[in-house]
Amino acid sequence: MHGGLPGIAGRYAETSAAALVAAARVEPTDLIGTQGRVLSVADFLSTLTVEAAVHHLDLVVRLDRPGPAAGPLAEVRRVLEGLLGGPLPARWDDATSARRGTGREPLTDQDRAELGASAAAFPLFG
Repeated sequence: MHGGLPGIAGRYAETSAAALVAAARVEPTDLIGTQGRVLSVADFLSTLTVEAAVHHLDLVVRLDRPGPAAGPLAEVRRVLEGLLGGPLPARWDDATSARRGTGREPLTDQDRAELGASAAAFPLFG
């Protein structure tokens, strides 16, 4: 149906390239509509980056392939910290932050103790 992973990857790369070309023609503060919502171009690009990085992590759980690059993972962490309203544990690397912040990996007892009342907000998004 989709041509397997190579087909999906090719279509995703093409769509991503088109989004970047379109984004370069507008201001980051310009507003766009997508999926029934209105957001800035900057927030739209952040959303695409976060979705791609998190789903990339999902894929490499069972594949012997490298995970997302540092830049996209740092953006995931930035967004999660914004949703939390404060920093995630400093001992978490960005991949751990992404997995735990989205509920793909459970919080440990140590995490809950460190996060305190903020632990109840997890997952920050799923």
